[in-house]
Amino acid sequence: MAKRRIYRKTYKRKKRVKKRINLDSIIKIAKLFFYCSLFVILFSLFLFIYYGKDLPRPEKFSEKQFIESTKIYDRTGEIVLYDIYGEEKRTYVSLSEMPEHLKQAVIATEDANFYNHFGIDIPGIIRSILADLKIGRPVYGGSTIPQQLIRSSFLSLEKTAQRKIREVILALELDRRYSKDQILEWYLNQVPFGSNAYGVEAASQTFFQKPVSEISVAQAAILTSLIQAPSYLSPYQNKQELLERKDYVLNRMVQEGYLIKQEAELIKKEELEFKKPIILKAPYFTLYVKSYLDNKYGQDFLRENGLRVYTSLDWELQEAAEYIIEQGVKANKYNNAHNAALVSINPKTGEILAMVGGAGYFEDPYPPNCISEETCKFSPQFNVTTLGLRQPGSSFKPFVYATAFKNGFTPDTTVIDEETNFGVWGGKEYIPGNYDGFYRGEITLRQALSQSINVASVKVLLEMAGPEIDNSVKTAQDLGITTLKPPYGPSIVLGGWEVKLLDMVSAYGVFATEGLKVSPVTILRIEDSKGNIIEENKKTQKRVLSIQPCRIINNILSDNEARAPMFGWNSQLYFKDYQVAAKTGTTQNYQDAWAIGYSPSIVTGVWVGNNDNTPMKEKPGVVLAGPIFHNFMEQALKKYPQENFTPPKPSDTNLP
Repeated sequence: MAKRRIYRKTYKRKKRVKKRINLDSIIKIAKLFFYCSLFVILFSLFLFIYYGKDLPRPEKFSEKQFIESTKIYDRTGEIVLYDIYGEEKRTYVSLSEMPEHLKQAVIATEDANFYNHFGIDIPGIIRSILADLKIGRPVYGGSTIPQQLIRSSFLSLEKTAQRKIREVILALELDRRYSKDQILEWYLNQVPFGSNAYGVEAASQTFFQKPVSEISVAQAAILTSLIQAPSYLSPYQNKQELLERKDYVLNRMVQEGYLIKQEAELIKKEELEFKKPIILKAPYFTLYVKSYLDNKYGQDFLRENGLRVYTSLDWELQEAAEYIIEQGVKANKYNNAHNAALVSINPKTGEILAMVGGAGYFEDPYPPNCISEETCKFSPQFNVTTLGLRQPGSSFKPFVYATAFKNGFTPDTTVIDEETNFGVWGGKEYIPGNYDGFYRGEITLRQALSQSINVASVKVLLEMAGPEIDNSVKTAQDLGITTLKPPYGPSIVLGGWEVKLLDMVSAYGVFATEGLKVSPVTILRIEDSKGNIIEENKKTQKRVLSIQPCRIINNILSDNEARAPMFGWNSQLYFKDYQVAAKTGTTQNYQDAWAIGYSPSIVTGVWVGNNDNTPMKEKPGVVLAGPIFHNFMEQALKKYPQENFTPPKPSDTNLP
């Protein structure tokens, strides 16, 4: 019994000692854990302070000016003619403009726990590390959307521990300061998609030529796929790999509950068409606009500040003009005419509706046996409408006749059409002839202008529009002709001095508006990236010619009966059911052919010829330029209500 009591006492003593030892151990372990935790916290705090002290603050996102490209639009704002960008082509859009299935595709693929984590996803990082260890190389990054946004905005792409720490610090701070939707919006406008497209809107326009708001689920999966490897997965290089990645994205959407499997399988079978980026539309007009923008705002500003330039161009008419010029040049090659140009303007506003500066802009700029624009019959990248100085032939005559009518003469005033020596001009006698070689005797000014009689027109210049040639020159200049240079001679009425097609069309527009001039307009307004108007067309009409001379010119040039003896009843200048005033021009050596005409609503001019001034076959402007003019005006007139010219009042020749 004594032994048993001694054993129990010994056992209890050992048990108390053991409990005390265990308690001491627990206390020691707890202290060690506490100090380790404290060390980790302090060390982490040190790292945050050390690596975070020079970092940009996340609040800069609210002030961040995303680099946005400047876009040149047609008049509707629906057609992008040109995108001016540097390294980044971007158009910022709000999250509300993005389809829900695009957001779901991106979240499912890039950051499935996006709406639940606090900037970094610890389980995601662990999973990615384990996956990388399993395959033996770093493939899965485990970066959240905030981390990716921080990386692409503020940090380099170097793979170092220091950069990763900085990335984590800023991602945590970014998530603390801003809503998830705001972060997602910034992300989807920031990330690259290849082909210089940054952000989902630029990517959608680049690959599908449609706004991101209109893309399908399959197209959304394509854009999401490109985020992983924008260059490698380009649809223009590795289309098959891109489609495989697209199917992976759809599978992720199924796993995250955004799609059911049957839907995803159907979407996988959808045929996808990738548009080739159209770099430049309406090239002559668009580059004419861009030249103005470059001079005023500078190229760097345009590339980064996201201006929206709304031009005057009517895309429907522009497409028609390009096609008609192309077909007209093909037909005219048999007449040794290899180039053509067209400009169409709204005479009431001066707005340029269509401009084709030559044939085939995107073709070889220097065809065989051609070393410069001056030595080529066909130089597609030379804008004839704004740069070409060409003789207008008889299309200059209306300016001279308008001067005579301004002086009080009328369409019924007569002139003798006969062979005439007009004396010595430029060192030799000037004895012009008529196009058809015939003389008609006494004719009216209506007949002389409508039938384009040369001898009679020289007499009008010298005897009725005079006494000085400068009077007619001033009329032309007042209406918008900018290139006439002295000394002047009587051949100016036959188009012996050089002009620009754009000037001629604008000047004819003054007749259409009964003497009111407005300079050509290319830009309706310019907005900044936030939609504020920074420039707007405010050009107004200015009277440069009295009403009565204009009404007389309109009446004569639209008089089909009066011109029929020379051009026929159904010439290219005649339009059934529409009143169109028109005039042709042909230079003496057949280097230039013209057709210019107008209604009260639209004025169009066409030039045909060769850039190197090689003569064409001996055919008049109505044959070479007339068909292009007629085909275009036939389509253009349908866009406007029928409107007739106001007839002149014979008793009111001095109407202001």
